Amino acid sequence: MNVNRTSSTLGEFIKSRRERLQPAIAGIKPLPGRRRTPGLRREEVSYLANVSVTYYTWLEQGREVNPSPEVLLNISNALRLDEDERKYLFDLANIDPASAGVVRHYEGSDFSFMQAIVDQMVYPSFVTDEGTDVIAWNRAAELIIADFGLMPKSERYMLNVLFFNADYREKLVNWEEFVRFSTATLRANLDLYKDHPLYMERLERLKRHSEEFSRFWELYEIKQKRVSTALFRLPDAQMMEFKVHSASVDNNPGMHWCFFVPVPGTGTEENLSRLLEQDGKDN
Repeated sequence: MNVNRTSSTLGEFIKSRRERLQPAIAGIKPLPGRRRTPGLRREEVSYLANVSVTYYTWLEQGREVNPSPEVLLNISNALRLDEDERKYLFDLANIDPASAGVVRHYEGSDFSFMQAIVDQMVYPSFVTDEGTDVIAWNRAAELIIADFGLMPKSERYMLNVLFFNADYREKLVNWEEFVRFSTATLRANLDLYKDHPLYMERLERLKRHSEEFSRFWELYEIKQKRVSTALFRLPDAQMMEFKVHSASVDNNPGMHWCFFVPVPGTGTEENLSRLLEQDGKDN
C-alpha cells in the first residue's frame, strides 16, 4: 500500500492522541501488571472505534486506506478528541465532518462584539452568518447598501436582499452583473452548506420565485469568492463605486464579514464622507 505525507501526518496524529489517553479516562479497566505502552494500546482503540486492529494499525502507519467519515468519527470518539482536534483529523483525511453528521458549535450567539467592530468602520460593512442573515451592520451600510434596520428579521438575509429587495436592486447600477457573479459563488460553495437546512430552504425559494436566479443558476457558472465591484446610484443621483471584500470570522467558513472599499479616483471616498457627515448633523 502507498504512503503519502497526509496519511503519515494523520497516523502520527492519532498515535500521539492514543499515547496520551489513559485507560481509565477512555473507560477501559486496566489489566493487572505494568503496561509497556503509554496510554492506550492499538487493540484498545480498535475495540472502542469498532474497527479491526489491522485497519487501525495501517492508519497509524500512514498507509493509504481511505477511511470513511464514520470510521473517522468512531476513532475521534474513541480517542476523546475535542472539537478542534476532530476537525483537524477530518481535514487531514480531506473529509467534511458534516458527512459524518458532525456539527461544529461556535461560541455563543452574542454578536455584540461583531457589532462593536463593524461600528468602527467608516466604510459600509456588515456580517452574515451561515444562513446569510445579516447579524451586524454599520450606518454606512444602511445608507449605501440597504436599510437592514427597517427590514423584518425574517427578510434580513442577503439571499433575499440580493434578489427580492426592490430598493437594493434600484440603487445597484450593475445589479445583473453582481448577482450573476454571486450566483456563481453560491454554486462553487454549495457543498459547504448542503447540510444547513435553513440555507437550502432559502436557496429553493430563490429557484422557485426568482426568474433571474434560476436563469443564472442553470448556467452552472463557477466563481470563487474574490473581490467584486458594486456601483451604487443614491437617491440624490450620487454615484459611488466600491470594491467588495469579504473575510471569514473566527475561522468559521459560514460567518462572513463584508466591507465595501471606495474605488480610488471615483470621488466615492469624498462623497461617502460628506454623506456620513450630513447624516450625523441630521441625527
